[in-house]
Amino acid sequence: MTDVAREYGLGGLPVAVVLVALFAIVLARSHLTYWAGRAVARGAQHEGLRRRGPAWWQRTVDRAGRVSATPGARRGIALVHRWGPAAVTLAYVTVGVQTAVFLGSGLVRMPYLRFTLASVPGSIAWAVVWGTVGMGAVWGAVTLAAGSPWGLAALGAVVLVLGTVVGATVRRRRRTEPALVVAEPDHHDA
Repeated sequence: MTDVAREYGLGGLPVAVVLVALFAIVLARSHLTYWAGRAVARGAQHEGLRRRGPAWWQRTVDRAGRVSATPGARRGIALVHRWGPAAVTLAYVTVGVQTAVFLGSGLVRMPYLRFTLASVPGSIAWAVVWGTVGMGAVWGAVTLAAGSPWGLAALGAVVLVLGTVVGATVRRRRRTEPALVVAEPDHHDA
């Protein structure tokens, strides 16, 4: 564990302290992402009602509003709509959808208490996985690859195959999944 602790800049600390630190770090990250989504949703709602201000502000608001239309944000929103708080908890132990789910939770304005209650067990799981097995697996793979050219080639082949399979799956899903329609507010001048 001391090697893992050192990798996080926490070398020499007891395992419990490292796990608490990792828990706090991932909890802060997820909640900041949630609040960024809430801010975008609030800003879009507010600016949808009145389109005033300098041109640079309108460009910023438009850019922020487009965040919710990105494929990642749409997937996160769809997961939150389908699974609710369970999507938040499970997102911590996945790769590639964490940010989308946390941002999507904020964009759909999931109640903060519900988000928090769902994020605590997920943060605990993430801290335990990365504080024990996760970082050890990463450095084990790096050590293997550095020690043997054949190990490096095998690791590269595994990464290439996994990347190809995941990429093909994502492309297939994007072609077959229906588009998520996000309602635009009416822009009527009063």
